[in-house]
Amino acid sequence: MQDLQRAIRERAHHLWIEGGCQEGHADSHWLAAQREVLAASLGELGGVTASEVLAIAAKLKARASRKKRTA
Repeated sequence: MQDLQRAIRERAHHLWIEGGCQEGHADSHWLAAQREVLAASLGELGGVTASEVLAIAAKLKARASRKKRTA
């Protein structure tokens, strides 16, 4: 369980850096990282590679971003 938490924490940190190190977005970075890490873990169990899961997650994120802009 600690490995999972560590992976999520590290991914959230990378997302924070990718986002320009802006403060006030810790929750959204954590949740995005959690989704990515858990999806990758589940994908490995189901025979889907982590890179495929991350590609799908990126497409979903882009779609959500487009929806948010049009709303």
